[in-house]
This record gives sequence, C-alpha cells and structure tokens, in this order.
Amino acid sequence: MGGSDSAGRLVRPFTLTGGRTRPSRADFTLITTVTAVDPQPAGGPRPQPEHLRILRLCAEPVAVAEIAARLDLPVSVVVIMLCDLLEAGRITAHPPHPVTRNTPDLDLLQKVREGLGRL
Repeated sequence: MGGSDSAGRLVRPFTLTGGRTRPSRADFTLITTVTAVDPQPAGGPRPQPEHLRILRLCAEPVAVAEIAARLDLPVSVVVIMLCDLLEAGRITAHPPHPVTRNTPDLDLLQKVREGLGRL
C-alpha cells in the first residue's frame, strides 16, 4: 500500500482515535441518534477534521450507523470519536426507544388486514 486506501484516505483509522481501540462510554449503539449541540461550546481543544465532519453530519439527528457509512469509517472508530465529542459537550446522544413485547394492538392489525384486502 502506498500510504492510502482505495478511498484515498491518508490517515489510518486508528490514528483518528489516538490508538484507542475501545470507547470510553457505552452510550452508543448502531441506532443511537446523535445531534450536534448548537451553539457549539467555546472552550476546549480544537476538534480534529474528522470530528468536524461528524459535527456537520449531526446538524440534524442522525444514527451512528449512518455517520459511519457516510464517513466510510468503521463503526468502532466512529463510536470512539463520538465519545470524545459527547464528553466535550459538542453532541447529544439519544438511545433508541425500548421495544416492549406487549400484545399487539388488535384494532390496528384488523385495519391493516382490511386495507390489504382492498388491494
């Protein structure tokens, strides 16, 4: 390899995390929704270029998996960088709503069945 991968990236993913291989928190799953804080905090160290890319993507709520796909980075790397941004107060993370195993709404199912019957 000549220093870059097929996407033209010059920096290896592990360098983006400072060599870290594990996130500092367990706040993120693939479907956790992330949003940039507006306005951004004034203090703290200047974010890396990849952090800034994440912040731009998170102007509107976006899932962790979507961020990783758009940046073409491994999810594990993105999660470590998201932990940095969360700890710096630059993003908020919203976990997915828990799914309950209650009895399905029979009225709703009946309406769906009736609707399908009309097709």
